[in-house]
Amino acid sequence: MKETAISRDATMERVRKVLIEEFELKAEDLTPAATLYEELGLDSLDSVDMVVALEKEFGFKVVRAVDEEKIRAIRDVAALCGFVEYKLIGKETTP
Repeated sequence: MKETAISRDATMERVRKVLIEEFELKAEDLTPAATLYEELGLDSLDSVDMVVALEKEFGFKVVRAVDEEKIRAIRDVAALCGFVEYKLIGKETTP
């Protein structure tokens, strides 16, 4: 079931919560502009864990054939939140 009424702030807070719990990151480092790989130190294996954790938190399913290119393009926390919103409401959003 897709969530339809979730605010951008609520999405950001839930994404930040997942990143803090899953990767032991500091809340103050998780700004919208923080880059996932360079600044936060995540790697390609972490990105798989991140997707699984977000699927569980938000209740959506990533479809590799459809979403793989979008996931590869995610570079910062704001873009990650945009992807979550896309999965929840089914359309592109801008950070």
